[in-house]
Amino acid sequence: MTSILLTGISELWTLDPELDDPASPGTVTDDQLRHDAALVIDDGIVAWSGPAAETPPTDQRVDLGGRAVLPGWVDSHSHLIFDGDRAAEFEARMAGEAYAAGGIGVTTSATRSATDDRLRALVRGRIAEAVAGGTTTLETKTGYGLTVEHELRAARLASELVREGELDEATFLGAHLVPAEFDGREGRPGAEDYVALVTGEMLFAVAPHVRWIDVFCEEGAFDPEQSERVLRAGAEAGLGLRVHGNQLGRSGGVALAAGLGAASVDHVNHLSAADVEALAATASRPTRPATSSGSPAAAPGSTVISPGCADVPGRLAVDAGPTVATVLPACDLSTRAPLAPARDLLDAGAAVAIASNCNPGTSYTSSMSFCVATAVLQMRLSLAEAIHAATRGGALALRRGDVGHLAVGARADLHVLDAPAAIHLAYRPGMPLTHEVWRAGVPQRPALLSHLLR
Repeated sequence: MTSILLTGISELWTLDPELDDPASPGTVTDDQLRHDAALVIDDGIVAWSGPAAETPPTDQRVDLGGRAVLPGWVDSHSHLIFDGDRAAEFEARMAGEAYAAGGIGVTTSATRSATDDRLRALVRGRIAEAVAGGTTTLETKTGYGLTVEHELRAARLASELVREGELDEATFLGAHLVPAEFDGREGRPGAEDYVALVTGEMLFAVAPHVRWIDVFCEEGAFDPEQSERVLRAGAEAGLGLRVHGNQLGRSGGVALAAGLGAASVDHVNHLSAADVEALAATASRPTRPATSSGSPAAAPGSTVISPGCADVPGRLAVDAGPTVATVLPACDLSTRAPLAPARDLLDAGAAVAIASNCNPGTSYTSSMSFCVATAVLQMRLSLAEAIHAATRGGALALRRGDVGHLAVGARADLHVLDAPAAIHLAYRPGMPLTHEVWRAGVPQRPALLSHLLR
C-alpha cells in the first residue's frame, strides 16, 4: 500500500486514548493536541504522528497548508432511513405548538410507500451530506416502518451500507412508536400486542442485520416496563442496548438504561440528581473486546453476515462498559426543549457523547460541527470537551475502539478544517469550515483524490 505523509498541520488533535488523564475523563490533555505536526497514513490506518520536523520517508506527501486536523466526527445517533417531509410540523412548532412523539406516524406512512431504490438513494444522499461536514463514523436506525416487512427492509438496507463501508453501525428501533393500526380501537390490537410483535417476530427477522436495539422510553411511546421487555428481548438475541430517554420528561429511561447496562441513553434533557449520579456511577465500568459468540444468530435461510459479529476491527463488546449520556443539541434547539445538562453530567464524571439525531421531525441536520458549536456556546462545554464528546464519546457509545481518535493504529479518519485552530468551530459558528475529509485513509473530496492519483 502507498504511504501518505500529511504535513502543514497547525493543530493535530490525536485524542490518543493512551494519553488520557484518568483523573479528568472527557477532557483533552496537552499531549493529545500537537502543534506544527505531521501524520502518516498507511493501509488506511494512522501509522505515525509527530513533529513536522521529524517526518519519516513516505511514498506521497500532502501539504495541508497550516490547517487544523481533528478525528472525523463520530455520530452515534441518527435516523436516516425515511421518506417524506415534516417542514409544516416544524413551522407549527416554531409558531408555538408543543412537540409530541406522535409526529413519527407521518414519516412512517411516507417511508412505507417509498420504493427500495428511492429509499436507498435518499439514505446515501444523507450519508454524503454528513461526510461533507466531517462525519466519518455514522450509526443509523430503523424505526419508520413499524411492520415486520418494512422494519426488515430498513435493517437490510442499513446492513448493506455497513458492509459497503458507507455506514458503520445499524440499530433496530421497532419500538419507536406504537403505529396507528395498534391503537386498540374498534377491535384493532393494542400497544401490548405491538410490543409482543417487536419482541417476537419482528426482532427475529431483523436481528441478523443489526448490532443494536433501541427503544423510545417516553410518554406517548413506550413506558419503562414495556421498554424493559424490548431491551431484554434484544439482549437475549445478542444485540447491544440503546435507549431514547428523558427527552420529554423524567420518563425512567435513564434509570432503565443504567440498570440494564445499555451502551447509551440519548436525549437526557430532564434529569434528576439521581439520574445524573446513576450515569456517573457507570463510568468506571470497563469495556472489553468483542467476541463472535455474542453475535445474533441468522434467521433460517439467511446468508447475511450480521453487523453484530466481531469481524470488524476495533469493535468492543456491546454488553460491557459505561452507559454514555448522549446529548443532541440540534434536537433541543429544533424542539425548543431545555438543553440537556451536559455540563452537570461531565462535572459528575459521566461519559458524554454529542450526536446529531438527524431525523425529519425534530433535528433535520447531520452537521456535527453545528452540534459542537452549540455545545460550546449554549451548553457551557469547553471546546476540548465538545470535541472529545463528538469523537471519543461517540465511539464509546458505539463500542468502537478504532475511531474517534488519531493514535497509531486507529482508522485514518480525518476532519481537516479550513482554519488554523479548532476554536474556529465555535468562534465562527455556521461557517463552512470543513476543508477535507478522509475516511480509512481515503480522501472523500474528488479534487484531492485526483491529486493523489497523479
